[in-house]
Amino acid sequence: MFRPVQTTPSALHLDPMRATDKKRVQVASSEGVRDINRRAVLNLIRTKQPISRADLARVSGLQRSTISLIVEDLIEGHWVLEGATGRLPRGRRPTFLRLNDDRVIIGVDIRPLQITVALADVNGKFTSQEVMPTGADPKTAIDGVIDRIQRFLRSCGGKKVEGIGISLPGRVEPGSGRLVFAPNLKWTDFDIAEAVEKATGLDVEMENAANACVLAAVWFDHIESRNLVVVTVSEGIGTGILVNGRLARGFSGMAGEFGHVPLDPDGPLCSCGSRGCWEVFASNRAALRYYSESTTLKFQDLLSLADQGDPRAAKALETMAHFLGRGMRMVVAGLDPEQIVIIGDLTRSWHRFGPVIQAEVQAQGLSGGVAPKLIPVHEDGMARLRGTVALVLQKHFGVTPEVPA
Repeated sequence: MFRPVQTTPSALHLDPMRATDKKRVQVASSEGVRDINRRAVLNLIRTKQPISRADLARVSGLQRSTISLIVEDLIEGHWVLEGATGRLPRGRRPTFLRLNDDRVIIGVDIRPLQITVALADVNGKFTSQEVMPTGADPKTAIDGVIDRIQRFLRSCGGKKVEGIGISLPGRVEPGSGRLVFAPNLKWTDFDIAEAVEKATGLDVEMENAANACVLAAVWFDHIESRNLVVVTVSEGIGTGILVNGRLARGFSGMAGEFGHVPLDPDGPLCSCGSRGCWEVFASNRAALRYYSESTTLKFQDLLSLADQGDPRAAKALETMAHFLGRGMRMVVAGLDPEQIVIIGDLTRSWHRFGPVIQAEVQAQGLSGGVAPKLIPVHEDGMARLRGTVALVLQKHFGVTPEVPA
């Protein structure tokens, strides 16, 4: 339950959506308290809409007069709308509140083969999408992205565009938008954020694809775990980490690159330059290689062949599943997550993958440890895009939402 912020020196846990950093603890000013409570109320409306003012006061613990002031401010700022009225046995009929879906976000999901540019409202509902092939030259590719963003901007009418969120299969330099590590994308060092911001005049937020999927799980799927790992399986393998309710990025922003930890130093060459990385054994590309070194099939085709009874396709997927499970052992040993959320086309055939991965994870459990729950997410390729929406919303709703203890 949310606890309202008090203006006393003992009120150290100021933001319900953010863990306290003791190095930066300061006694809250009245303006800071209002901003913190405003974000908390906005989040309650987001997660519990439609909701009345009375229920907001009950859930938040804030006084009704405080709730009324905050709600009026949110309505005046066009973040919140008043909707239908409810019925009570007696007394005043409550008016329900919801987020204003005329506030929109542009999301960009960059992948090695294709880039998707989409328009969504603040509830994560997508209304428009455009897909383009991923070019080999980053400047040319981003010029194409900018062209599509500007097309969306012209079609928005009176809607307020809050910003642009971008997910990509790599890492950007903390504090800037420069791409510093994207082996599967094969782009050279390029300042994506600066190029997009300069062309559109909008703020740009960028994040690794796996971290974007963590945000999607917490913001929109409401997965309530303070310690989870999201494993994205596609052309490569990405991992996003939530530790004690907070997204882990590490000292240089590279936390979670388990896909490039070698399982066999004598294994196949990886796109990162090393040999035998987890992703060369357990990615979609690996399964296609197990099926045939020269195949032109797509991974979805391989799934279909297995379902049609092709024994070689079934064996390729089984091998991939074993290596996925073996790689997850190091994730479990190193992070002890409560849950592992798996995202990718493989979840379409979870009846094949799930039992194999679970058996591998449990095969070498540490003494006294509890095997994490495996959660396949059938997100139809939308998790990264929904994560880009959460990236932009964080500016108004608070930093990465902390799952309550």
